[in-house]
Amino acid sequence: MSRLQAVFSAARKARRAAFVAYVTAGDPTPARTVEIARALRRGGADVLELGIPFSDPIADGPTNQRAAERALRAGMTPRGVIDTVADIRLEGEDLPIVLFTYANPVVQYGIWRFAEDAAAAGADGVLLTDVPVEEVERFRPAFLDSGLDPILLVTPTSTKERIRAAARLGRGFLYYVSRTGVTGAQSTLGRSLEADLRAVKKLSKLPVAVGFGISSPRQVQEVARLADGVVVGSAIVNRIERAGSSDTLAETIQRFVIPLAEACRRK
Repeated sequence: MSRLQAVFSAARKARRAAFVAYVTAGDPTPARTVEIARALRRGGADVLELGIPFSDPIADGPTNQRAAERALRAGMTPRGVIDTVADIRLEGEDLPIVLFTYANPVVQYGIWRFAEDAAAAGADGVLLTDVPVEEVERFRPAFLDSGLDPILLVTPTSTKERIRAAARLGRGFLYYVSRTGVTGAQSTLGRSLEADLRAVKKLSKLPVAVGFGISSPRQVQEVARLADGVVVGSAIVNRIERAGSSDTLAETIQRFVIPLAEACRRK
C-alpha cells in the first residue's frame, strides 16, 4: 500500500476527510519550504502538495502566480524542488508528497529522468494540471514504473466518460476541481458541488479530493462531509506571502492550518 493509499484509508476509518495542503516550493526560499512542510505536518496536514514554480502557470490564480514568481526569483528549479523533497524526508518524515506541476517542466527535465529522480527523493505522486486523460499515457508509464501515483483532475464540466477514464488511469486519489477557472480563495462554494461530487464518486473507486477555492474552516467542513479529501492552497500561500521571511513564518502557518485540519472531521 502506498503512502497516499494509507493516508486515505486511515482517514476513512477515522470518519474524516484527509487534509491536503498546497504550497509552492521555493516560496519564500527553498530552506523555508522545508520548515513550512514540517509546520504543515504539525498542524495536521495529511498530504503535502508541492508546486513546482513555472513561468506560465495557466491553472493558477494571482496568489499562486506571485508565489511562483517569488520562488523563481529565489532560484528554485525542478531539480531544486526534487532536492527539497529529499530535504523534507530527512529525519524520517513520512508525509505523503505530491508534486503539482505542468507538462512543460517535466518534458524539459526528461519524463523518465524526472520520474526516477522524484521517486528517489521521496515523492509519492505527480499531478500534471494541463495534461488531459487523452495525453496522460505519455507520462503514466514512467510514473508507474518509478512508483509514483499519477493523479488526474476532473472538473464540473467533465463528461462521465472522461471521469471514468481519469479514475481508471489515475492512482492515489482523484482531484476534483470544485469550480471552473483558476486557483484562488473564494467566499462561497458552487451550489451544485454536492450533486456533482456525488456523481463523480459513483464513477470512481479512487478517493476523491476536492480543491480550488476552499479557504476557511467552514468551507472545509462543508466539503469534508462529501469528499475523501479537502485541498487548501491559495489561503495558505497567501499567509506565506504576508509573513514573508519572518522568523515566525513556520509557526504562523502551523497555527493557520490547525483549524482547517480539525474541520476535516465529520460531525
